[in-house]
Amino acid sequence: MGLMVIVFTSGFFVVFADGLKIGVVNTEKILRESLPAVQAQKKIEQEFVPRDEDIKKMAVQAKILQDRLEKDGITMEDTERRSLERNLANLSREYQRAQRQLREDLSVRQNEEYSVILERTNGAISKIAETEGYDLILQLQDSVYRSQRIDITDKVIRALDNE
Repeated sequence: MGLMVIVFTSGFFVVFADGLKIGVVNTEKILRESLPAVQAQKKIEQEFVPRDEDIKKMAVQAKILQDRLEKDGITMEDTERRSLERNLANLSREYQRAQRQLREDLSVRQNEEYSVILERTNGAISKIAETEGYDLILQLQDSVYRSQRIDITDKVIRALDNE
């Protein structure tokens, strides 16, 4: 093996190596563009369609109550107006709770699916590294510069798409 020197300068590690093969992977791109990620996103969307529809119905009901209050509130009896206001407030709280719960549940489902995809991604990266003789593969994060020559993200996406 050739000469390898590691220098720490201004908060960065700089690796000088003769014959060292390094690759980088953009995990975010894989979670956006790979076939398993796209399929997982469609699956999740389908799971949440019924709940999203229910929330949209609540929004329509609230709009109807709000419009009725604005239109007829002045001419209504106090008890009817208070009852309508109470119904609107209850519906508004239920709507906000349902939205918050949907966001939380959606986040949990996405994390479940993404963890499976990341596990498969790590397997694909390992195969590519072994097959092509990589010494080091790094996850790409906010790099100032990288050569496209070392970016193996598209290879990983193709490997996942062909599984």
